[in-house]
Amino acid sequence: MMKRHTLHIIYSLAIVIAAICIALLLPNQEAPQEMPFPQRDYKEIKSDGILNVVTEYNTLGYYAEKDTIAGFQYELIQAFANSKGLRANIRPVMDFEERTKGLNEGIFDLIACNLLATSELKDTIALTHPILLSKDILVQRKKNGNDSTFIANQLALAHETIHVAKGSPTLLRLRNLSHEIGDTIYVNEIDKYGPEQLVALVAHGDIDYAVCDEKIAHALADSLPQLDLTTDISFTQFYAWGVRKQSTELLDSLNAWLDSFLHTEAYNRLYRKYYRK
Repeated sequence: MMKRHTLHIIYSLAIVIAAICIALLLPNQEAPQEMPFPQRDYKEIKSDGILNVVTEYNTLGYYAEKDTIAGFQYELIQAFANSKGLRANIRPVMDFEERTKGLNEGIFDLIACNLLATSELKDTIALTHPILLSKDILVQRKKNGNDSTFIANQLALAHETIHVAKGSPTLLRLRNLSHEIGDTIYVNEIDKYGPEQLVALVAHGDIDYAVCDEKIAHALADSLPQLDLTTDISFTQFYAWGVRKQSTELLDSLNAWLDSFLHTEAYNRLYRKYYRK
């Protein structure tokens, strides 16, 4: 009996030892690590011949007009692409965070819309030299009689709820403004809506307040006369395009082109066409 029991133990140990040896000899079967995202820079873009661009659909930057695409950002992108012998593959995406995520994951090479040049955004992506000057303003409906919802100045923003596009750099400005006035400003981030859609929601009474780039808001003002756009939220600030931090050659190429093109009559005509109608 003892001999049979001893043989059983020896047999079990042999199986365990064999299993350990096999495990050590087999290739490492750990869960596969995630592959790094493809990092295209200017050399790869030039070789491919295609510049993948993400922008925002709005009245000024990129929009459909009958059977054609138009807009300040659209024409500026095309001018850069044509100067480099590239084809611009442009995709409009309304969600700010989705644009940034797509850039850093290599889906897009360039974010070509009005990016507020904040230090917070510069921690995430690389920004080009400034393209435009603008500022954020409060969008609300005009005062009607003894309307208690009308905000006449920044101090009156205390305890009010302001709607902004999700992930927008405007969030940082509103947090700073809250500290400046010494009171709470509630911020509601709206998913999948851009500034233009927020302006329409204010105009039709769905929400009371939104913050928007002044140029977009004023472009809509003629068709939405019920809006008040007189309360500034920020000072005049720089707006730029964005690329991945690793895309240093693309950034240099964009900056060199912008430094030249922004001083041409072609740029002046483009600016007047969309911003000085």
